Amino acid sequence: MAVVVVVAVVVVVVVVVVVVVVVVVVVVVVVVVVVVVVVVVVVVVFVVAVVVVARGGVIIVVIEVVAEVVVVVVVVVVVVGVVIIVVMVVVIVVVVVKVVVVVVVVTVVVVVEVVVVVVVVVIVVVVEVKVVVVVVVITVVVVEVVIVVVVVVVVVVVVVVVVVAEVVEVVVV
Repeated sequence: MAVVVVVAVVVVVVVVVVVVVVVVVVVVVVVVVVVVVVVVVVVVVFVVAVVVVARGGVIIVVIEVVAEVVVVVVVVVVVVGVVIIVVMVVVIVVVVVKVVVVVVVVTVVVVVEVVVVVVVVVIVVVVEVKVVVVVVVITVVVVEVVIVVVVVVVVVVVVVVVVVAEVVEVVVV
């Protein structure tokens, strides 16, 4: 059961990481496209300004203002892109930490339940009690196994809910 939980957790983490990587790639592409468009606009404005100046017009101040605006726009776009990438990395770290915590909890619960079952079986073998007592102890062992299965199922459901909530949160953000 623990292996199934770990495999499910790994699959969900991989899906979350892939989604975040896709978002980061999209953000980078958008930033590059915006920078290219801004550079093209600057070149066009500069060419137009040179033509106007060549015909005797005075447009140098306009060129300086446009250049400053373009620089500010490029800086803002790059900063926003970097902030989005940093947020995505933080989201990945948070999801991985939550998943690791859940895996540790599942492992501890399974180990404790297995230890309880082993102790009960050893007691039955060593003490050699009456048949009625043996039946009662076997019943307790079966109940413990059922508890282990129920606990693992509940933990798997909790892991899936937590990861789905994180994925939904990442997609919404």
